[in-house]
Amino acid sequence: MKRIKLNSVEAFPFTSADDLMEYVDKHKGILVAVNAEKILHSTPETESIINGNIGYCDGVGAVKAMHQKGFKDVKKIAGCELWLKIIAKYYTTKSFYLVGGKQEVIDETVTKLQKEFEGINIVGNRNGYIKTDEERTSLICDIARLKPDVVFVAMGSPKQELLMGDMLRVHPAIYQGLGGSFDVYTGHVQRAPKWWVDHNIEFAYRLFKEPSRIKRQIHLVKFFWWLLIGKFKK
Repeated sequence: MKRIKLNSVEAFPFTSADDLMEYVDKHKGILVAVNAEKILHSTPETESIINGNIGYCDGVGAVKAMHQKGFKDVKKIAGCELWLKIIAKYYTTKSFYLVGGKQEVIDETVTKLQKEFEGINIVGNRNGYIKTDEERTSLICDIARLKPDVVFVAMGSPKQELLMGDMLRVHPAIYQGLGGSFDVYTGHVQRAPKWWVDHNIEFAYRLFKEPSRIKRQIHLVKFFWWLLIGKFKK
């Protein structure tokens, strides 16, 4: 399987979460969610992060761009669901390390996972407020020492990817950036209702709940124009 170029960003044409998990189980690395916003506003830094790792289509815009490239079987893989699918598949055979969120949130996340996935091996965790170089170095050393099979980092992009890149250099594993997924999982933030998700308009629900997002999402008009004129067919 090879990466497919979407403007300046590259992603893999995974057809399902199972397809992705099968690949990453054999090719350790960082899973990076790719959506219309990342394709539209890529920078040399974000391109380096995405293109050097394992990008997957996390948004309907990225999926439509893949379809224009001829990969009609590509499906949307929501990152906020993927990490739980990874746990469900491997919690009896792999070890996990969690980073991110406030202390209250990470504590609740660990407790809830231990209840839902009895026997899960969480070898370490910490909140996402890494304020000094010493704290960052200590965390990376902890990863090297404990050697978890899977590491989830919920800190937002590109901060989480840069941290995972440093971790990957000292210990090969499956890494995934989660943004605010721990907050959603523990009920501190509400995800869009299922109907909105199923109809690929989750972005509209988030805009309705957070009108200030209009400054970011207004630029997506340009992306949908690209789709309309068949930019990704070229």
